[in-house]
Amino acid sequence: MRKLSSPALLKKLGMVAGGLVLLLLVAIVFIRSGPLAQVQVVVTTVKEGRIQPGIFGVGTVEARRGWMVGPTSAGRVLTVKADVGDHVKAGDLLAEMDAVDIAQRIEASQATMARASSALNAAKGQLEDAKARRELASINARRNQDLAAQNFISASALEVRMQEKASADAVYQIALANLESAGQDLSRTKAERDALGKQRANVRLMAPSSGVVVSREAEAGSTVVAGQAVLRMVDPNSLWVKMRVDQGRSTGLTPGLNAKIALRSQPNVAFGGKVARVEMQADSVTEERIALIEFDAGSDALQKTSMGELAEITLELPQPAPALIVPNASIQRKQGKAGVWRIRERKLEYVSVSLGATDLDGQVQVLEGLKSGDSIVVYSQKALKEDTRFKVVEALVADAERSTSP
Repeated sequence: MRKLSSPALLKKLGMVAGGLVLLLLVAIVFIRSGPLAQVQVVVTTVKEGRIQPGIFGVGTVEARRGWMVGPTSAGRVLTVKADVGDHVKAGDLLAEMDAVDIAQRIEASQATMARASSALNAAKGQLEDAKARRELASINARRNQDLAAQNFISASALEVRMQEKASADAVYQIALANLESAGQDLSRTKAERDALGKQRANVRLMAPSSGVVVSREAEAGSTVVAGQAVLRMVDPNSLWVKMRVDQGRSTGLTPGLNAKIALRSQPNVAFGGKVARVEMQADSVTEERIALIEFDAGSDALQKTSMGELAEITLELPQPAPALIVPNASIQRKQGKAGVWRIRERKLEYVSVSLGATDLDGQVQVLEGLKSGDSIVVYSQKALKEDTRFKVVEALVADAERSTSP
């Protein structure tokens, strides 16, 4: 047998040592990141406490009371005296329309009413004359009836008198109808004159209430139709927030709930408010419910916000009784049922739980399935099984940063 020289022996030993080191490194990597590697988990201890449930939503500031100021008939805008941002009082002149021929139509209507009044007086005179003639004919008819009964006049003479009475009755009825018709004509003409008077008054567009002008829809010289707005104004003390809430998270949304409102312009300031109304009609497209949130009386938010500003709203629901509380992140669902991974004697076990109320901080009540002091998994690197090898860490992110650091 030939003996190896010292250099050859050393080289062979070096190769063996390198192979062992490589195998050791592969084993370490396999244990740390392979199928047998421990899964890092973050755990917490189940404790009893109270939570404050709530509903979160976003919305825009709108005015509860607003007015569109415009004419009641088509016409041309003569002047606009108010501008956007002006504070006006009830009765202030905001704009004026061109009256065109209203004055002439009122004069014509007054002349027609005078003629109708004369016709009414004439009808009254005709009625009095017909009434007198009817009474005279009635007297003559009665007298001739008595004479005919005593055979002092002939039957034909009596018939003449009775015919005169019937004719007088018919003339009286005609005069009565003429009087009624003349009265109706006068009433119609008067109503037409009053309507023209209101149209003349409506050419002066007055502020219906105290408020602020928010938009100017037409300028002098523009032609507008009946009902079209020339100016829009709102009551600045009636601002509220139109809030939208996902239907799946709107349980408990009712009028009267206290609200905290954070305006987009002042995100760090919470203004107080209350749910004034919940709309019966939800938005079927966005799958949201709509609620109107009014600011607390005297809130300075009314002077610090403007219409259309975005806002975030947090509603406070009634606080439930104390119960066991766990992070919402620890809840896992299997086959539609909620549960958690509990650690007992260094082993994992899946426990079904019955849940209660949830707050906006990510805490949820556990009504059944756990007891105070239980240790449960909140976060894990991978999906867990009952035979999963695990390692408890403070935070997954911190461990990941250390493992990737050079």
